[in-house]
Amino acid sequence: MAAGARDFAYLPDTHNISAEAAHEFRNKANFMEVPITRTASTMDTVYAAEAMHELDCSIVLTLGGDGTNRAFAKGWQDAPLVPISTGTNNVFPGLVEGTVAGAAAGLIATGKIQIEKVSNQVKATTIEIEDEDDDLALVDAVLVQGGFVGARAIWSSDQLTTAVLTRAEASAVGLTAIGGLIKPIKQDQDNALVIQFGPNGDVVNAPIAPGLYEPVPILSTEIITFGDIIDINGPGVLAFDGERERVLQKGQTAKLQVKRNGPHVVDVHATLNKAAQQGLFLTNKAGA
Repeated sequence: MAAGARDFAYLPDTHNISAEAAHEFRNKANFMEVPITRTASTMDTVYAAEAMHELDCSIVLTLGGDGTNRAFAKGWQDAPLVPISTGTNNVFPGLVEGTVAGAAAGLIATGKIQIEKVSNQVKATTIEIEDEDDDLALVDAVLVQGGFVGARAIWSSDQLTTAVLTRAEASAVGLTAIGGLIKPIKQDQDNALVIQFGPNGDVVNAPIAPGLYEPVPILSTEIITFGDIIDINGPGVLAFDGERERVLQKGQTAKLQVKRNGPHVVDVHATLNKAAQQGLFLTNKAGA
Protein backbone atom coordinates (compact mmCIF):
# COMPACT_ATOMS: atom_id res chain seq x y z
CA MET A 1 0.00 0.00 0.00
CA ALA A 2 2.93 2.35 0.72
CA ALA A 3 3.98 1.87 -2.90
CA GLY A 4 0.50 2.76 -4.14
CA ALA A 5 -1.21 -0.63 -4.56
CA ARG A 6 -4.92 -0.60 -3.75
CA ASP A 7 -6.34 -3.88 -5.10
CA PHE A 8 -5.52 -7.15 -3.37
CA ALA A 9 -6.53 -10.80 -3.65
CA TYR A 10 -5.53 -13.19 -0.89
CA LEU A 11 -5.71 -16.81 0.19
CA PRO A 12 -7.48 -17.06 3.58
CA ASP A 13 -5.07 -18.67 6.03
CA THR A 14 -5.94 -20.79 9.06
CA HIS A 15 -4.83 -18.07 11.50
CA ASN A 16 -6.88 -15.38 9.71
CA ILE A 17 -3.84 -13.11 9.42
CA SER A 18 -4.72 -12.04 5.87
CA ALA A 19 -8.40 -11.60 6.70
CA GLU A 20 -7.64 -9.41 9.72
CA ALA A 21 -5.29 -7.25 7.64
CA ALA A 22 -7.97 -6.91 4.97
CA HIS A 23 -10.50 -5.89 7.63
CA GLU A 24 -8.16 -3.32 9.18
CA PHE A 25 -7.47 -1.60 5.86
CA ARG A 26 -10.91 -2.11 4.28
CA ASN A 27 -11.48 1.66 4.01
CA LYS A 28 -8.16 2.27 2.24
CA ALA A 29 -8.00 -0.55 -0.31
CA ASN A 30 -10.03 -3.22 -2.07
CA PHE A 31 -9.63 -6.82 -0.88
CA MET A 32 -10.88 -10.04 -2.44
CA GLU A 33 -10.73 -13.43 -0.75
CA VAL A 34 -10.10 -16.17 -3.33
CA PRO A 35 -12.32 -19.26 -2.93
CA ILE A 36 -10.78 -22.40 -1.44
CA THR A 37 -12.05 -25.78 -0.22
CA ARG A 38 -10.34 -25.79 3.21
CA THR A 39 -9.75 -29.51 2.77
CA ALA A 40 -6.05 -29.75 1.86
CA SER A 41 -3.56 -26.92 2.06
CA THR A 42 -1.66 -28.02 -1.05
CA MET A 43 -4.77 -28.14 -3.23
CA ASP A 44 -6.02 -24.85 -1.81
CA THR A 45 -2.73 -23.26 -2.89
CA VAL A 46 -3.25 -24.67 -6.39
CA TYR A 47 -6.82 -23.35 -6.46
CA ALA A 48 -5.69 -19.93 -5.21
CA ALA A 49 -3.07 -19.77 -7.96
CA GLU A 50 -5.68 -20.59 -10.60
CA ALA A 51 -8.01 -17.92 -9.21
CA MET A 52 -5.26 -15.29 -9.14
CA HIS A 53 -4.32 -16.18 -12.71
CA GLU A 54 -7.93 -15.64 -13.79
CA LEU A 55 -7.94 -12.30 -11.95
CA ASP A 56 -4.81 -11.34 -13.92
CA CYS A 57 -2.87 -10.42 -10.79
CA SER A 58 0.26 -8.48 -11.71
CA ILE A 59 2.40 -9.86 -8.85
CA VAL A 60 2.03 -12.53 -6.16
CA LEU A 61 3.75 -12.93 -2.81
CA THR A 62 4.09 -16.49 -1.53
CA LEU A 63 5.05 -17.39 2.03
CA GLY A 64 6.42 -20.91 2.44
CA GLY A 65 9.07 -23.29 1.25
CA ASP A 66 9.74 -25.28 -1.91
CA GLY A 67 6.53 -27.30 -1.55
CA THR A 68 4.30 -24.24 -1.24
CA ASN A 69 5.81 -22.61 -4.31
CA ARG A 70 5.56 -25.85 -6.29
CA ALA A 71 1.86 -26.05 -5.43
CA PHE A 72 1.35 -22.46 -6.57
CA ALA A 73 3.25 -23.16 -9.80
CA LYS A 74 0.99 -26.14 -10.49
CA GLY A 75 -1.92 -23.70 -10.58
CA TRP A 76 -0.05 -20.93 -12.40
CA GLN A 77 3.24 -22.18 -13.81
CA ASP A 78 4.72 -18.92 -15.12
CA ALA A 79 3.36 -16.72 -12.34
CA PRO A 80 5.10 -13.44 -11.40
CA LEU A 81 6.36 -14.22 -7.90
CA VAL A 82 8.01 -12.70 -4.87
CA PRO A 83 8.67 -15.92 -2.91
CA ILE A 84 9.39 -15.34 0.79
CA SER A 85 11.17 -18.12 2.66
CA THR A 86 9.15 -19.45 5.63
CA GLY A 87 9.21 -23.22 5.01
CA THR A 88 11.26 -26.31 5.86
CA ASN A 89 13.05 -26.66 2.52
CA ASN A 90 13.89 -23.17 1.26
CA VAL A 91 15.90 -23.49 -1.94
CA PHE A 92 13.40 -21.84 -4.26
CA PRO A 93 12.26 -18.91 -2.06
CA GLY A 94 14.75 -16.34 -0.90
CA LEU A 95 15.53 -14.89 2.51
CA VAL A 96 14.05 -11.42 2.30
CA GLU A 97 12.48 -9.10 4.86
CA GLY A 98 8.72 -8.91 4.45
CA THR A 99 8.43 -5.13 4.48
CA VAL A 100 10.74 -4.58 1.52
CA ALA A 101 9.32 -7.64 -0.28
CA GLY A 102 5.90 -6.00 -0.05
CA ALA A 103 7.33 -2.71 -1.28
CA ALA A 104 8.85 -4.44 -4.31
CA ALA A 105 5.53 -6.12 -5.07
CA GLY A 106 3.71 -2.81 -4.75
CA LEU A 107 6.08 -1.06 -7.13
CA ILE A 108 5.45 -3.76 -9.74
CA ALA A 109 1.69 -3.89 -9.13
CA THR A 110 1.38 -0.14 -9.76
CA GLY A 111 3.53 -0.26 -12.89
CA LYS A 112 6.23 1.98 -11.43
CA ILE A 113 8.77 -0.78 -12.02
CA GLN A 114 8.46 -3.14 -14.99
CA ILE A 115 8.70 -6.74 -13.87
CA GLU A 116 10.64 -7.67 -17.00
CA LYS A 117 13.49 -5.46 -15.78
CA VAL A 118 13.81 -7.04 -12.32
CA SER A 119 12.84 -10.71 -12.70
CA ASN A 120 14.05 -13.93 -14.23
CA GLN A 121 12.07 -16.95 -15.37
CA VAL A 122 13.30 -19.97 -13.45
CA LYS A 123 13.76 -23.58 -14.49
CA ALA A 124 11.22 -26.31 -13.83
CA THR A 125 11.07 -30.05 -14.37
CA THR A 126 8.03 -31.37 -16.21
CA ILE A 127 7.10 -34.93 -15.27
CA GLU A 128 5.01 -36.94 -17.74
CA ILE A 129 3.73 -40.05 -15.97
CA GLU A 130 2.46 -42.94 -18.05
CA ASP A 131 -1.37 -43.17 -17.96
CA GLU A 132 -1.59 -40.39 -15.34
CA ASP A 133 -1.68 -36.60 -15.11
CA ASP A 134 1.55 -34.68 -15.56
CA ASP A 135 3.33 -33.10 -12.63
CA LEU A 136 5.90 -30.41 -11.89
CA ALA A 137 8.98 -29.78 -9.74
CA LEU A 138 10.84 -26.52 -9.28
CA VAL A 139 14.04 -27.76 -7.62
CA ASP A 140 14.30 -31.56 -7.40
CA ALA A 141 12.43 -34.58 -8.73
CA VAL A 142 13.52 -37.85 -7.13
CA LEU A 143 12.62 -41.53 -7.32
CA VAL A 144 12.80 -43.25 -3.94
CA GLN A 145 12.26 -46.88 -3.10
CA GLY A 146 8.87 -47.88 -1.70
CA GLY A 147 5.31 -48.54 -2.71
CA PHE A 148 3.34 -45.82 -0.93
CA VAL A 149 3.71 -42.15 -0.12
CA GLY A 150 3.67 -42.48 3.69
CA ALA A 151 5.62 -39.74 5.45
CA ARG A 152 5.94 -37.02 2.81
CA ALA A 153 9.29 -35.49 3.74
CA ILE A 154 12.54 -37.30 2.91
CA TRP A 155 14.65 -37.71 6.06
CA SER A 156 16.97 -40.50 4.91
CA SER A 157 19.19 -41.09 1.89
CA ASP A 158 18.96 -44.90 2.10
CA GLN A 159 16.11 -45.19 -0.40
CA LEU A 160 17.22 -42.60 -2.95
CA THR A 161 17.44 -44.00 -6.49
CA THR A 162 17.51 -41.21 -9.12
CA ALA A 163 17.37 -37.42 -8.85
CA VAL A 164 16.92 -34.65 -11.42
CA LEU A 165 17.99 -31.25 -10.06
CA THR A 166 17.25 -27.93 -11.77
CA ARG A 167 19.80 -26.38 -9.44
CA ALA A 168 22.53 -27.86 -7.28
CA GLU A 169 23.66 -25.56 -4.49
CA ALA A 170 26.38 -26.36 -1.98
CA SER A 171 25.05 -23.75 0.46
CA ALA A 172 21.50 -25.16 0.48
CA VAL A 173 19.81 -27.80 2.63
CA GLY A 174 17.98 -30.73 1.08
CA LEU A 175 18.46 -32.93 -1.94
CA THR A 176 19.83 -30.07 -4.04
CA ALA A 177 22.76 -29.85 -1.61
CA ILE A 178 23.83 -33.38 -2.58
CA GLY A 179 24.41 -32.25 -6.14
CA GLY A 180 25.79 -28.89 -5.06
CA LEU A 181 28.59 -30.52 -3.12
CA ILE A 182 29.59 -32.52 -6.23
CA LYS A 183 28.74 -30.48 -9.35
CA PRO A 184 27.14 -27.09 -8.62
CA ILE A 185 24.43 -25.94 -11.05
CA LYS A 186 23.19 -22.34 -10.85
CA GLN A 187 19.67 -21.14 -11.53
CA ASP A 188 20.82 -19.05 -14.49
CA GLN A 189 22.52 -22.00 -16.23
CA ASP A 190 20.55 -23.70 -19.02
CA ASN A 191 21.23 -27.20 -17.79
CA ALA A 192 20.43 -29.58 -14.94
CA LEU A 193 22.01 -32.42 -12.99
CA VAL A 194 21.02 -36.09 -12.87
CA ILE A 195 22.27 -38.21 -9.97
CA GLN A 196 22.13 -42.01 -9.75
CA PHE A 197 22.47 -43.22 -6.17
CA GLY A 198 24.08 -46.48 -5.14
CA PRO A 199 27.22 -48.19 -3.86
CA ASN A 200 30.57 -48.60 -5.63
CA GLY A 201 31.02 -44.89 -6.12
CA ASP A 202 31.83 -41.76 -4.15
CA VAL A 203 30.17 -40.88 -0.86
CA VAL A 204 29.24 -37.27 -0.13
CA ASN A 205 28.45 -35.99 3.36
CA ALA A 206 25.45 -33.75 2.70
CA PRO A 207 22.77 -31.86 4.71
CA ILE A 208 19.72 -33.69 3.36
CA ALA A 209 17.38 -31.97 5.85
CA PRO A 210 17.62 -29.16 8.42
CA GLY A 211 20.06 -30.24 11.12
CA LEU A 212 20.79 -33.57 9.45
CA TYR A 213 24.00 -34.49 7.63
CA GLU A 214 24.21 -37.98 6.10
CA PRO A 215 26.73 -39.91 4.00
CA VAL A 216 25.10 -40.34 0.58
CA PRO A 217 26.46 -42.98 -1.84
CA ILE A 218 26.72 -41.66 -5.41
CA LEU A 219 26.84 -44.08 -8.35
CA SER A 220 27.07 -41.46 -11.12
CA THR A 221 26.29 -37.85 -12.08
CA GLU A 222 25.41 -36.37 -15.46
CA ILE A 223 24.81 -32.82 -16.63
CA ILE A 224 21.87 -32.58 -19.05
CA THR A 225 20.66 -29.70 -21.20
CA PHE A 226 17.19 -28.39 -21.99
CA GLY A 227 15.30 -30.85 -24.18
CA ASP A 228 17.00 -33.96 -22.81
CA ILE A 229 14.49 -36.54 -21.57
CA ILE A 230 15.24 -38.71 -18.54
CA ASP A 231 13.23 -41.93 -18.28
CA ILE A 232 12.54 -43.20 -14.77
CA ASN A 233 10.95 -46.62 -14.35
CA GLY A 234 8.95 -47.95 -11.41
CA PRO A 235 8.43 -49.30 -8.92
CA GLY A 236 9.02 -46.50 -6.48
CA VAL A 237 7.69 -43.20 -5.20
CA LEU A 238 8.30 -39.88 -6.94
CA ALA A 239 9.18 -37.03 -4.62
CA PHE A 240 9.00 -33.44 -5.83
CA ASP A 241 10.77 -30.56 -4.07
CA GLY A 242 11.48 -32.64 -0.99
CA GLU A 243 8.11 -34.35 -0.53
CA ARG A 244 6.81 -37.76 -1.65
CA GLU A 245 3.91 -37.20 -4.03
CA ARG A 246 3.24 -39.94 -6.61
CA VAL A 247 3.53 -43.74 -6.60
CA LEU A 248 5.15 -45.21 -9.71
CA GLN A 249 4.01 -48.78 -10.26
CA LYS A 250 6.26 -51.60 -11.48
CA GLY A 251 6.82 -51.17 -15.21
CA GLN A 252 5.33 -47.66 -15.21
CA THR A 253 7.49 -44.93 -16.75
CA ALA A 254 7.91 -41.25 -15.98
CA LYS A 255 9.62 -38.92 -18.45
CA LEU A 256 11.38 -35.92 -16.92
CA GLN A 257 12.45 -32.84 -18.85
CA VAL A 258 13.94 -29.57 -17.62
CA LYS A 259 13.00 -26.30 -19.29
CA ARG A 260 13.01 -22.61 -18.41
CA ASN A 261 9.24 -22.39 -18.10
CA GLY A 262 8.70 -21.83 -14.37
CA PRO A 263 7.62 -18.72 -12.47
CA HIS A 264 9.09 -15.28 -13.10
CA VAL A 265 10.85 -14.60 -9.81
CA VAL A 266 11.38 -10.98 -8.78
CA ASP A 267 14.73 -9.78 -7.47
CA VAL A 268 13.61 -7.65 -4.51
CA HIS A 269 16.99 -5.95 -4.09
CA ALA A 270 17.16 -5.01 -7.78
CA THR A 271 13.59 -3.67 -7.63
CA LEU A 272 14.26 -1.41 -4.65
CA ASN A 273 17.56 -0.21 -6.11
CA LYS A 274 15.87 0.68 -9.40
CA ALA A 275 13.12 2.50 -7.50
CA ALA A 276 15.75 4.48 -5.58
CA GLN A 277 17.58 5.36 -8.80
CA GLN A 278 14.32 6.71 -10.22
CA GLY A 279 13.57 8.67 -7.05
CA LEU A 280 10.27 6.88 -6.50
CA PHE A 281 10.42 7.25 -2.74
CA LEU A 282 11.21 10.97 -2.79
CA THR A 283 8.51 13.60 -2.27
CA ASN A 284 8.57 17.09 -3.74
CA LYS A 285 9.90 19.52 -1.16
CA ALA A 286 7.38 22.17 -2.18
CA GLY A 287 4.53 19.81 -1.46
CA ALA A 288 6.04 18.13 1.58
